[in-house]
Amino acid sequence: MEDLVREAPLGQAIRFLSRNRLFQYPEERAGFELPLQYATQLNAEKNGRPGSSLATGRPVELSPAHSVFPEDFRPESDLEGLGMTRTKSRHYSEPYSNERVQIEQQLALERTKTTPIVPQKTSDGIILVDWYTTDDPANPQNWSRSKRAFVTFLICAYTWVVYTGSSIYAPSESGVMERFGVSYTEAALPLSLYVLAYGVGPLLFAPLSEIPIIGRNPVYILTFVVFFALSFPTAVVDSFSGLLALRFFQGFFGSPALANGGATFSDMYSLLYVPYQLSWWVFSAWGGPALGPLMAGFAVSAKNWRWSLWEIVWMAAPMTLLLLLFMPETSTPTILLQRAKRLRKLTGDSRLQAQSEIDQRNLSPSGVLVNALIKPIEITMKDPAIFFVNIYTALFYGIYYTFFEVFPLVFPPMYGFNLGEIGIAFLACQIGATIGLIIYFSYLHWYMIPDNINNGLRAQEHRLVPAIFGSFLLPTGLFIFGWTARPSIHWIVPLIGVVIFVVGTFLILQSIFVYVPLSYPKYAASLFAGNDLVRSALACGSILYARPLFINVGVAEGVSVLAGLSVLGIFGMVAIYLTGAKLRARSKFAQG
Repeated sequence: MEDLVREAPLGQAIRFLSRNRLFQYPEERAGFELPLQYATQLNAEKNGRPGSSLATGRPVELSPAHSVFPEDFRPESDLEGLGMTRTKSRHYSEPYSNERVQIEQQLALERTKTTPIVPQKTSDGIILVDWYTTDDPANPQNWSRSKRAFVTFLICAYTWVVYTGSSIYAPSESGVMERFGVSYTEAALPLSLYVLAYGVGPLLFAPLSEIPIIGRNPVYILTFVVFFALSFPTAVVDSFSGLLALRFFQGFFGSPALANGGATFSDMYSLLYVPYQLSWWVFSAWGGPALGPLMAGFAVSAKNWRWSLWEIVWMAAPMTLLLLLFMPETSTPTILLQRAKRLRKLTGDSRLQAQSEIDQRNLSPSGVLVNALIKPIEITMKDPAIFFVNIYTALFYGIYYTFFEVFPLVFPPMYGFNLGEIGIAFLACQIGATIGLIIYFSYLHWYMIPDNINNGLRAQEHRLVPAIFGSFLLPTGLFIFGWTARPSIHWIVPLIGVVIFVVGTFLILQSIFVYVPLSYPKYAASLFAGNDLVRSALACGSILYARPLFINVGVAEGVSVLAGLSVLGIFGMVAIYLTGAKLRARSKFAQG
């Protein structure tokens, strides 16, 4: 628990105020001894020089800064004879590859015992600071199962709050129309702008979290504090334009959970098992919009339209506290950079550096800007597979958000539902996500993971099998919903269609979350940011066009149009499965 609090923002603040006397790291504690492999590396160049006694094995007395060295030094070539090993934990050539799977399986075995890791040394004499041992507790991959599960819970809860903040506004639209004298379309803008903004945010926050000197935590914490602060004026604002602006910035500053959650899970879990955490993450993302109308519907009916916005304050307050108290840094480059700083302070030797320190010297603002803004658009336009993936996911994501406009056109007039009961109807989305989660977990447990262990990572298109199945469910669910939503048919039937639709979207999104980084490892972060933007932009537009569409052509016909478009996704998904390898061979962005 002490380590968890120390690594969280509040613990770091206490360290700063106490000048590092409280919540100390091992390197800062009295009696800490520099690991033998580091002491040997630091003194190798001094062998045979005055003041050195490496040959005799007696203590080396060079300066007070070196008093932490152990008494017995051996050349680097002798270290492996002492049971030490060279680390491969960070030195695979691609982050999503068979090489990584093999290395992670080897490391999983090595973590069962404490084996010192020999730091690598560059040609110019820099000693690369790494984990001290194979079971180093500072390595997020070595954290206890309960600690990793708790951090996973924090990210999923964070994601749930942000996504709930979008749809929780929907029951307030009628009240906003009455208060500000605006039309239905204008009253939907606070919802659509929020959705658009959390698609724009990842373009900035995803690359920022990859800069080692920044890391993931400052991006998570600072932005969510702003999100929480903005929730207060949003709930009391007395102008429509102010409401629009505040809702946009709420979505923007809430987006880091959407931008960086997958990267945080990859920090803590191996490539084979991270899909489990990604599944919980997507489940939280679907659950937020599904539960938002339920949470706000009865409150808005009983009180007024502002209550839905106050509920965001009440959700964000405990989430802010949890993040400040318990959210640790998970980025390996950032953790090792901080360790290198502490070791340099301890030894006074500038040769101790982290690989991430060296890498970030080559970063430039223009390079970060290109990767954040230009690269996602370039790959989307030039690569057919990514173009299809982005358009297809944007389509069904946009359809999902049309439910917030079509449900009020179906369930109150046809079945006599009130605002609170409409919120209960949205539970169909949560049921669909739960079924999708169970199906995907079963697929991982009984097939995908055993197959990867026995046969290695197959061709990337192998991950699209659940998506092909899901692509058939999309139009099926939509047609059922559209053509059974009528007073003569029980309300449960169209909701069954909604459940089927959500199961399909869940399976497709999960498959794509695995397919994209495997096929485009170098550009994975940019591609996810680009996908977020395209999805959110179309969802933003869907919220605005949905009501006019369904009013002008009818619910059944309007939903049929969307279902017909989703049928095209079946052919596209099958085409990617069959021709993906050929497309990757022609792409300058993909990994073969």
